[in-house]
Amino acid sequence: MIMVLLIALVLWLIGAAMGAPHRARWVMIAVLFAGVAIVQLALPAGHPLRDATGGDVRLWLMIAVFVGIALAYRAVLTRVRAHVQAREQPATDASFSATELDRYARHIVLREVGGPGQKALKDAAVLVVGAGGLGSPALLYLAAAGVGTIGVIDDDTVDNSNLQRQVIHRDADIGTAKVRSAAAAMQAQNPNVAVKTYQRRLDDDIAAALIAEYDLVLDGTDNFATRYLVNATCVQAGVPLVAAALTQWEGQISVYDPAKGAPCYRCIFPQAPDPALAPSCAEAGVIGPLPGVLGAMMALEAVKVITGAGETLRGRMMIYDALYGETRTIAMTPRADCPVCGG
Repeated sequence: MIMVLLIALVLWLIGAAMGAPHRARWVMIAVLFAGVAIVQLALPAGHPLRDATGGDVRLWLMIAVFVGIALAYRAVLTRVRAHVQAREQPATDASFSATELDRYARHIVLREVGGPGQKALKDAAVLVVGAGGLGSPALLYLAAAGVGTIGVIDDDTVDNSNLQRQVIHRDADIGTAKVRSAAAAMQAQNPNVAVKTYQRRLDDDIAAALIAEYDLVLDGTDNFATRYLVNATCVQAGVPLVAAALTQWEGQISVYDPAKGAPCYRCIFPQAPDPALAPSCAEAGVIGPLPGVLGAMMALEAVKVITGAGETLRGRMMIYDALYGETRTIAMTPRADCPVCGG
């Protein structure tokens, strides 16, 4: 037995002298142990070689179990230490002020977000198309979450009829451009974020150049022409898209990301429906808090996409029925013949 231990020590020292990593040295010792175990099992009791290597395989099994437990404990301890250091490191990062650390403390203590996730949020740039019912809560929560750069594009002005559901705007903002009203509310909520405003309609002239500046796009528009444009541009740029839609008491949301194997918006909605089947909110009506629910969910999906936390709605659509308090999720797959992302 002493001879085997000496051989193991020599192998370890030779590996150290040659600069071999710990894993390679343990492999050499494991091969030695396997050889000893074969000797113990193959040779009869009393054989000189078997006696020289311990004489009983059970002794070596006990040693192997002990070493295995010690190595497993060491591996777990190393992973825990690395995880703690990874979470603590950003907390001392000069890029976060003391005020920011206090503001985002509830994020940083979350295991799925932590310091690295909050840093990812600060480094991210998110474009929100539309500052209406869906864009309002999404913008506020993105700002509150600490997304570093938030862009908002909308050509509309605040109207009295918007205030029933578009909570980012106030009565005093009536007649003001929605992007300016939204920017003021976001800056008032969190002065640490940068807000870029584009008071115009998204069209073919600017879509590609604008979306290329952002890591993620949220589509809260209410017409299929713009939705198709946003989707096609995001697919071309390889930018994930979080899109939602609603009417009356029901809403839907998904993450469209063909670059990660999910379908694009056009895969699921290949053609715009007849206007009679998809009336606007002005025509069909909408319950006030519903855009808040879906808009907040858009911001939540954006946070998950940016931080890598949990499971996003890639390849799935969540449908929420507010009237009966029900949700259901349906699986979605890309279409091979999709004119936007197919092939």
